[in-house]
Amino acid sequence: MRLPPCPHLPPAPAAMDAGHLTAHGTARDEAFYLTALTYGQYLWQRGLAARAILCVDRALGADLRGGEPVLRDWPLPYATLGWMLRHVPAEIFIGNPRVHYQHLADRMNEPRREQRRWRAWAAWAITRRFRPEFAADPKHAVIEPDEATIALKLTTHGLPGEATLWRNSLEASQ
Repeated sequence: MRLPPCPHLPPAPAAMDAGHLTAHGTARDEAFYLTALTYGQYLWQRGLAARAILCVDRALGADLRGGEPVLRDWPLPYATLGWMLRHVPAEIFIGNPRVHYQHLADRMNEPRREQRRWRAWAAWAITRRFRPEFAADPKHAVIEPDEATIALKLTTHGLPGEATLWRNSLEASQ
């Protein structure tokens, strides 16, 4: 199934595979970020929505400082996630992103544990807002943060303006 492109992601080439991501080795820099977003678009357009969302996760884990030129054109992909959740056709499998982000946030490791952890909670909140039918994992005992706490932690651990970017993405669900 072919899907229309996500307007929040860069255009994808005609051919791409996971090797484009692994070519970066352990680097999680600006180039990795752009590749993750581009590969996410490639997968999305081919109807591989769950894998595309995982690429968005990979992009959120990139080691960026806020001044990278790529962020002017392709800001952190909170709006991307919301758009994907809203536009994925019902017949395409995406699993349960709420549970995915709940587990990811609660089990995050270094590097930049706190930054990546709160980005996972931010993605969790977007999922709850855009797709409230997804249930939490009842077997995973975790304290789910409220949106004010997520915003505070993104302000503390994220890039300049990240909390505002996230809040604007949340408001798009209204």
